[in-house]
Amino acid sequence: MSGSCREVVTLQLGHYANFVGTHWWNLQDASLAYDGDDVSSSELQSDVMFREGLTLSGQVTYTPRLIALDVKGSLQTLRKEGRLYDTEEEEEEHTFTWEGAIVTHEESPPEKNSFLQELDALEAGTLVAEPDFCRPSMGAAGVPVETVNCRLERTHKAYWLEGSVRVWSDFLRLHLHPRTVSIINQYNHEGESERLEVFGQGEALLQGSVLEDLEDRLHFFTEECDYLQGFQVLCDLTDGFSGVGSKVTELLRDSYGGRGILTWGVAPVNHPDTSSVTALQQMMNCALGTLQMANHSSLFCPLTLRGGFSRRPPPPTAFPLLHADPLLRYHSSSVLALALDSMTVPYRLRQNAEPMWQLSDALTGSGRKVVSAFGAVPFPMMLGSSLPAALDACADALPWRPLSACAEPRGGRCFGQSVILRGVEEQWRPLLPGVEPPSVLHQERRGEDVLSAYLRLHYPSAPLASHSSHRPSVTCAILLPQCEKNLKSLGLHLVSCCSKLTPPFPQFFSPALSSQGFLQNPGSPPSACGSVSSLPVLTSLQCSSAAGGCLSELQRSCAAVDLRRVIPSFLSHGPELSELSESLEQLRRLAHRYRPEHSDSSSSDEED
Repeated sequence: MSGSCREVVTLQLGHYANFVGTHWWNLQDASLAYDGDDVSSSELQSDVMFREGLTLSGQVTYTPRLIALDVKGSLQTLRKEGRLYDTEEEEEEHTFTWEGAIVTHEESPPEKNSFLQELDALEAGTLVAEPDFCRPSMGAAGVPVETVNCRLERTHKAYWLEGSVRVWSDFLRLHLHPRTVSIINQYNHEGESERLEVFGQGEALLQGSVLEDLEDRLHFFTEECDYLQGFQVLCDLTDGFSGVGSKVTELLRDSYGGRGILTWGVAPVNHPDTSSVTALQQMMNCALGTLQMANHSSLFCPLTLRGGFSRRPPPPTAFPLLHADPLLRYHSSSVLALALDSMTVPYRLRQNAEPMWQLSDALTGSGRKVVSAFGAVPFPMMLGSSLPAALDACADALPWRPLSACAEPRGGRCFGQSVILRGVEEQWRPLLPGVEPPSVLHQERRGEDVLSAYLRLHYPSAPLASHSSHRPSVTCAILLPQCEKNLKSLGLHLVSCCSKLTPPFPQFFSPALSSQGFLQNPGSPPSACGSVSSLPVLTSLQCSSAAGGCLSELQRSCAAVDLRRVIPSFLSHGPELSELSESLEQLRRLAHRYRPEHSDSSSSDEED
């Protein structure tokens, strides 16, 4: 690692949050820049998310600056403390003084899938690495230094784990620090009893030993940071972890004032057999979790492939170039992780990074802290084509799909937007003199200008700000007569580095894609390796009337439910009925802030 940076601490709260987070960390591990690497050519700075350490034997380690909370039974083959700092294999001898009969109950340990077995074999030295299977880092003198966090480097081998992934640790590539995983033993991952199901359970949980343990872990990771810029929180939205997230974000706000808190509420797609009572319970958890985490965070964004959070949501979001099963958490969480890998680029850039507070301030004016996400996964671009041609091929439709359970606003208002395009080179062959441009986009010479012109066609009332990782920030604010003074700028980030995919990322891609993730010409033979190793990705993080419409629908759906008759257990764990009514009223007022006629003065009067 190299140089100073603005560090970020990540918290993952809940089982599905850890699914998304595991895919996300696997993506980060694939792009990790070690000492001796040409880090200057890397557009993203790994130090923002990773910490460097040493084992007792002097081995260099790179581990995520991460705290992961989950419930009992969610780890399977993963040890809570990990294996990174093991110093000896001998077990302690125990002296037993009991003289009575002893009954021994033995249970077979969980069986590891093929991917985890090969990880273990590689570390034990019993597996011969394939070319580029594992890469050592180089020290200052050019001498290889063993980095024990690099467990598998990119290989052409594919793993089909759809039938064997039960928990998130079944596809974890990298080592975790011993202080990362925290297990809540009061609740079970599986079974019919002792489940963390409702918001009130999660709120009540964060006290006593659980709170002390979390504070100790936070102090460990934050006190070693030189320039802590903030926290990235991934939290389950549909179960009791929504209450945990409410208290955790409140703790972060009170203890680390002035730091950015970007919270991503994640939710899996519901199975068709989900009972109506469970669906109502999840809807209430979403409403309360969204409100409270938005109040305590700098920015809150729901991330899900669900069509909505109501009792009967529309079909899940589908991507034309992915053959993913949205009901399979191993699949859906990987799509969300790819989008997250793109949306978090602004505060992970090596040059001209946009700090967390700056990103959130640009998107959350007038108290609109809930934003929505959209993504093109992958960005549909022909191999060897240009960005103007790829955007022209989208015609009048935007290339992305909703990732926050709300549809793109048609004729609505966009108050602010952050658009990131990864994996597309910004230079292309200019037109010959005298040749008529096929479209207005072909008149531009820079990638940022092309993307800016394209978005200006769809969001004509929003001022634009162009930003690139290749040069100092250039602001080209285009103020149109119909713009309001409170509209924020639209931030554009164009980075050439793509999202690198390494085993065991699911291979659910269309055969029309090349190994680099670009569309192949019709009739082209499939790629030789038979798998996709990288992807261009386009994402949009928006503060728009779409979020207001989702909040209004969620509030109305929750207000129509008689909890005392339908799910009295929800109230038995808290909050009180009066508190719940007040929360729904706050949610209604929050949704009201997204109306076009809502002014700055009225929003300040309604701040809670």
